This record gives sequence, structure tokens and C-alpha cells, in this order.
Amino acid sequence: MTSKQRAYLKGLAMTMEPVCYIGKASLTPEVVESVREALEARELIKVNVGKSCMDDPKEVGQVLAERTRSELVQVIGRKVVLFKQDREKSKIELPK
Repeated sequence: MTSKQRAYLKGLAMTMEPVCYIGKASLTPEVVESVREALEARELIKVNVGKSCMDDPKEVGQVLAERTRSELVQVIGRKVVLFKQDREKSKIELPK
């Protein structure tokens, strides 16, 4: 992903509300599956890492990206933005 594409996705994510919440139990298989389903439906999502989660939000974002085969766009505070483009019916057109 180029820096131009990443900046474009950051701009889109600014107005989004988090669709998933990671709490005290951290990254359970259920949470990962929920994130995977949200990525399939929306392509670009924001995840909130709660204060009760003792893991570092950057590490949580990297692990989530690996497990869902998505791109980690950014981590700001306790918010993680992930992107996974649907090759067949993409809703988000990335700049070249």
C-alpha cells in the first residue's frame, strides 16, 4: 500500500465510528471472526481497543491484520483502522 493510498483511507476513516470493541479478554477467536466479518461487509473498519485491554493497541492492530489478512492503516490512541479490499466488488476505489 502506498502512502497516498494510506492517506486516502485515513481520511475516510476519520468520520467512521468503531464497529468492534476489544475488551478485557483481548483477541479471542470470536473477536477475530467478528472483525473478519466486518471487513468483508465494509472493507474499511475502525476497531476500539478498550482501556480494560492490557495489550498495546499497536500490537493488537498488527495481530488483527495478520489474522484477518488485512492491511493496518493506522493506530491512533486506542483506535485501530483496518482495510481489506474485496477484489471482486470493491466499494472503495484507491488512488494509484
